Order: sequence, then C-alpha cells, then structure tokens
Amino acid sequence: MTNLSDLFPAGAGKQVSFVADGAISAAGKPVVLTALGKVAEVSGSSDALGTATNFTATSVYPNYINSSYDSNAGKVVVFYKGTSSYLNAAVATVSGTSISFGTSVVVNSTASAWISSSYDSTAQKIVVGWDESGVGKAIVGTVSGTSISFGAETTFQASGVTHTNCVYDTNADRTVITYRDSADSNNGKAIVGTVSGTGISFGTAVTFDTVYVQYPNQVYDANAQKIAIVYQDATAGDGWSIVGTVSGTSISFGTAFRFTTDDLENHTGAYDSVAQKVVYSFRDLGNSSAGTTIVGTISGTDISFGSEVVFTSNSVTKVSTAFQVSGGLVTVVYEDSSDSSKGKIIGGTVSGTSISFGSNTTYNTGGMYGGNFITYDAGQTKNVISYGTAAATYQGFGIVNFVGATNLTATNFIGISDAAILDTASGNVTIKGGIAVTGLSSLTPGSDYYAQTDGTISTSSSGDAVKIGKAMSATSINLEYQS
Repeated sequence: MTNLSDLFPAGAGKQVSFVADGAISAAGKPVVLTALGKVAEVSGSSDALGTATNFTATSVYPNYINSSYDSNAGKVVVFYKGTSSYLNAAVATVSGTSISFGTSVVVNSTASAWISSSYDSTAQKIVVGWDESGVGKAIVGTVSGTSISFGAETTFQASGVTHTNCVYDTNADRTVITYRDSADSNNGKAIVGTVSGTGISFGTAVTFDTVYVQYPNQVYDANAQKIAIVYQDATAGDGWSIVGTVSGTSISFGTAFRFTTDDLENHTGAYDSVAQKVVYSFRDLGNSSAGTTIVGTISGTDISFGSEVVFTSNSVTKVSTAFQVSGGLVTVVYEDSSDSSKGKIIGGTVSGTSISFGSNTTYNTGGMYGGNFITYDAGQTKNVISYGTAAATYQGFGIVNFVGATNLTATNFIGISDAAILDTASGNVTIKGGIAVTGLSSLTPGSDYYAQTDGTISTSSSGDAVKIGKAMSATSINLEYQS
C-alpha cells in the first residue's frame, strides 16, 4: 500500500492490531506506518541551531566564501575575500552548537577571486586555489590550534583562469582543480596537484569540455573512486556532468552527459556516503529560479541521473551543498530571494535515484551578503555555515547547525499505541479517526497537538512536526483523519 487512505477510509474503527517494527516503548506513543505495513515508534532528533559568531568584523565580498574540514586538527577553516579584496582565512572551533574563531590571517595580499579549498587527508594539509586577475594560484595550509600557516604560492596557469574549484581524490592522493580557461576559448580545464610538505606541484592541464564552461563544481565519489564535474554550457544554457579518473599527475574523462536543458546557476555538489550517490543542488533559472536537487550514479566513466526534485519553489541563490553523515542527510543552504533574502538550510534523504526533503530552518534573518558555504564537521557531527549578512554591515559570520533526522513524515503518521509492544509482536494502535485514551496526560482540552520528530507529543507545530488531532480532555486526543 502507498497511501493510508487505501487502508483506512474516513470514519474507520478506532483500534487496529499491527506488528511492531522495533519495540514500541509504552502506551501513548505516536507511531508511523512502515513500507512493510508494520508500525514503528516515531524517533529521531530535532534541528539544532547555534548562535552566529563573527569571523571578521569587516565586510566580506559577494560570492567568495569557502571552507574545509581538517580531520587531523578537528577544525573547520573558513576562507573569504576580505579587506582590499585579499584572501583571508580563519580557523573555527566547534563545541556542541557553539563556534569560535581564531584570529584571521591574510593568505595573499593581492586581489583574489573564486576561492576554493579541499583537505588532503594523507598530507593532513588544506589546499586553497584561487584566481588572481586570471593567474591560477594554489597554496598549502597547515592548521595548528586556532591558527593556520601557509607555504609558498604556486602558479598552476599564468593567465585565463577563472571559476576555480578544488576537490581531493582520496584514492589517487591528489588534489584536482577545475576552472574555465578564458585564454583558450573558455574551455573547461582540470589540473592535478600533488602536495609535498608545505608545497604543491602540478601536472599538465587537461580539457574536459570545449564548450563555454561556467562554474565547474566537483564531487569525489569514494565508492566509484572517480571525480564528477557539473557545469553550465553558457552558450546553450544547459547543465552537464562528466566523470574524471585521476592517474598519477593527470586526469582522463568519459563522455559528457547533459542532465538538464534548463539554464542553471549556483550548482554545488556533495557525495552521499550512505547511498553512495553524487548529489547536486542548483538554482534552476528555467523554473523561476527554484531550488532544485538531482541524484547522480557513476558507473565506470559514465554518470546518470534521476529526476529533478524541487526543495523549494521560491527563488534561490547562493546555494551550497554538504553531506551530514550523522543522520545520513544531504544538507543544502541557500538564500531565499522570495523571503527577504533570508539564509535557510534544508535536509534531504536519498533513496535510489531520488531525494526527499524535510522542512527548512532559517539561520539568518538579516539578508544575505557575501555568499554562504556549508561544511560538515565530522568530529563534532555538526554543520558549519559561513556567510555574510547585510544586517551587520556585510560582516562575516559562522553558525553551527544540525539537521534532525526522523522516521516521521507528513504522510506516514498512523496513530497512537494503546500499550507497549515488543519488537515483531502484535498490539493495538488507535488510528486516525479514533480517540486515543491511553498513556496520555496533562493535555490542554481544545488545543491542537502535534507529533514531534523525537517521538514526543506537544502543541508545537514548528519544523517537521505533524498535526495529529485535538485534545478532548487532559488524557484524550481526537485523532484527525487525513487522507
């Protein structure tokens, strides 16, 4: 069955016997209907959001914020374009939902753009790539405590470089930088870098597409041991992806695949290590700039995609994507241009070649400025969002977030348990359309009640809570029938 209405018409009986999928701990617990036709107690965790903290009191420039997680140091490093357009870095320490920053340091005292970084887990160093008036530059950073130091800059191309993007290939132990080469008909290029000590050296650049490439963004697929690049063909205005295989100091490519004919921007990706899929999110200009996500599967040197999923029909910009390992959620941050340019985050769960999303959470109400970027801190199992806000004279802030994971959805709530039920045992559930009278207390008659993502029942309707009915007394709820 796919819909509860297929099983229970309006006005059905109050109590139905179900087999428990996992133990139901007590009477009065909200339960969901599983795909096997069993019931499971609602469980999970709620979203958590910390307090925003400055990483710079000066203005940050639009669209030039990036960050990487250093697993050896247990720190997130935020890179941004700051005063005089210089490239700056600040080391973030996460504790619970709090974040603090060390003193910002200037990485490069020259106007810099298209900042991107990745973490080399073998060398235990962070590699930063950027465009310096068309000159492609890279540098290696070492985190110590709350500070970061850098080796010497390396030029990987003397002119024509823009739209730089970095990723680390753990299998090949190499950093790959992609970019648009305006000195060569705006072709898309990739170059492989090798870290040694505090320096980095590069092989020869390889062309991955001869179209007018815009905004190449990379994801490393650890299962396939390949790199997937997504980019826009600026002439045709459609979206493409191509798979790269690193060998030594070079990279080879399969055949480019067009995954959308719609014009797209702000495309960013992440690797879902649970589903073993590549996930891209973007601003779909062909659909009123709606926030859109698509799931990709790498096979050999090819990539295929499922259908596009809209995570918000509002107009979005400044999209960034990460994977929250705890909870197995793809997390997307974005500026909601249709809602006073607020900064928002939303989590989605991949199943097969599709993804389903919960509700969004607002992390910045003051209007976005300077871009935003999300990185997962695996040590603290939290997301770090770095952004600029118009509400504080365009200053840069960091904030900690955790997107709650739950088995509760808007459509799978079935009722309330009449008693505790052992795993695989049968027991009664008061279903929607009935009146639950066991295991409930301290209710306010006449108030609407909601099942919360952690399995509790309260009057709060925030987040992904699902309305279950109205209290008739302090110990009973009339469970609303909803098809």
